[in-house]
Amino acid sequence: MLSTEAPSGEHAGLDLYPTAALVQALAADQQRALQAVQAAAAQLARAVDAALPRIEAGGRLVYVGAGTSGRLGLLDSVELHPTFGWPPERALALIAGGRRALFEAVEGAEDEREQGAVDVRLHEIGGDDVVLAIAASGTTPYVLGALDAARAAGALVIGLANNPGTPLLAAAEIAIALDTGPELISGSTRLKAGTAQKIALNTFSSALMVRLHKVYGNLMVDLRATNAKLRRRALALTMLASGADELAAERALRDAGFRVKVAIVALRAGLSVHEAAQRLEAHRGSVRAALAGPA
Repeated sequence: MLSTEAPSGEHAGLDLYPTAALVQALAADQQRALQAVQAAAAQLARAVDAALPRIEAGGRLVYVGAGTSGRLGLLDSVELHPTFGWPPERALALIAGGRRALFEAVEGAEDEREQGAVDVRLHEIGGDDVVLAIAASGTTPYVLGALDAARAAGALVIGLANNPGTPLLAAAEIAIALDTGPELISGSTRLKAGTAQKIALNTFSSALMVRLHKVYGNLMVDLRATNAKLRRRALALTMLASGADELAAERALRDAGFRVKVAIVALRAGLSVHEAAQRLEAHRGSVRAALAGPA
């Protein structure tokens, strides 16, 4: 039996607990998700380093999963644009059962191995793409079909599963085992298995975006200011990174079309926004390199 499906040896009388104890038990069990990700840190770092050259060459991040795993992949993919300015067309999420499965359980879809392969071929996944194949069990047919097709097409395939020694991890080029063990509610991998996947995906994509110069210091300087909250954040980031007062920072931001990086370089280096944008382009989007001088 897969460890994620095995009955937990703890809290056998869970249904008898008073509410306070029930909540404490469920919350405490989530700590194991973080421990599982920390144990996989070396493989996550390897995955980031392997993905970087393909993404720099124009490849896409492709998330593949079923059920909870598929929805977590989608969540990570859609958050890359507002947070890091990542082009939406370069973050693709494939989920067993398609769009309907985002809003309701389509449990039988995960058994369709060939559909996983078909979806990969339909989206023309190729050699520059990075595929994140996600399955708590490590045995989901839809994900395995997509994995095989992606590898055959030359993509880098990174596998994430919560059961070591499973087919998904064996078939992936880089295997990330998030060994969270039995769930407190037996088999409910939306609990700590899902939490571990969320942390791992956050860690992978955020580290990759740092390597792609989407972060200066620890500031997300490539965010897209698409609403009032994000415009206020863009202004605060520009002031913090440049040392400019609010009026100067707002003027530079508006001139730069609310591109925080451009405003920072213009203010710090005494350049026009056009010159700042050119210098950033010459330095592959690195604020730190652009501030050091012309290419």
